[in-house]
Amino acid sequence: HCISRLYYRGIIYKVIYVKLKNMEKNDYLSKLEKQHYAIVGSHSAVKPCTWLKKSLRDKGVCYKEKFYGIKSHRCLQMTPNVYCNQRCTFCWRTYDETGKEQPEKWDEPERIIEGAIEAQKHLINGFPGSPNLNKKKFKEANKPNQVALSLTGEPMGYPYMSDLVEQFHKRSFTTFIVTNGLYPKRIAEMTQPTQFYVSLDAPDEEIHKKVNRPMVADSWNKINETLELLPSLDGRKVIRVTVVKGHNDKKPKDYAKLIKKSEADFLEVKGYMFVGGSRERLSLENMPYHDYVREFAEQINKELGYECVDEQPASRVVLYSSGKKNLKIKH
Repeated sequence: HCISRLYYRGIIYKVIYVKLKNMEKNDYLSKLEKQHYAIVGSHSAVKPCTWLKKSLRDKGVCYKEKFYGIKSHRCLQMTPNVYCNQRCTFCWRTYDETGKEQPEKWDEPERIIEGAIEAQKHLINGFPGSPNLNKKKFKEANKPNQVALSLTGEPMGYPYMSDLVEQFHKRSFTTFIVTNGLYPKRIAEMTQPTQFYVSLDAPDEEIHKKVNRPMVADSWNKINETLELLPSLDGRKVIRVTVVKGHNDKKPKDYAKLIKKSEADFLEVKGYMFVGGSRERLSLENMPYHDYVREFAEQINKELGYECVDEQPASRVVLYSSGKKNLKIKH
């Protein structure tokens, strides 16, 4: 009886998923599919992260759960825009065609959300066959209540991001957005997510151009404009620094000056991981150990005066708090 239920549920999810995939794809979308991304509509994608899979087997949780209290097994990792306007050297995603193509028409927020949730169900549908599965968590995983808009591409490139956030909130989701900061005007006008991340991966324009490799004009000024408008925004704000050893691990005082402008509630300093496509651009030597990341983070924080509140060596990340917002998110 249980096997029959699983079989028919799998058939239903497969039918829905095939309908979502029933579209002509360009080479970039096809490459993402080969890497086990589920393409939703014409420019969105879903892919469960490693920590969701581990959490379903009770083998650990994402640092975002440890830091902020959101549940890894209920997190929908997706993007409403697989295209990006930067080609960061440390990015683990494929970006051969990123920036070369844009959708002729953008999908509506409701379609993206419904398609993303169904795609997630399809992608985790094989877990009931695992002997180590936490059945309670799996049942909850089919009803995600947290979305991480950070999978690949640049989420803020989606022009209806404000509506997308509102629709997620109506469905009782918490929302995390990670942006490269190159859309300051859109950021200023949008409905604020539960937690808003700005990636700051360079202390000055020269290093920014070498590490982030922007494909738009005036990118450094746009990042600074975003940092300057953050104090006026409601909600929780985080600056994330990804440390690439030998590339952007310098000028900690300049990092601190930029972070001060943002008045961010939290600072995450995270080590680059030698995975995916980044292995074609960088070497294993560019991946710092956790102690190195923590030491560099301390150099930045000497100028900030934040409090070190947590860390997760497995993810090579250290968390600092300004003390203005509670660490854990109520949900």
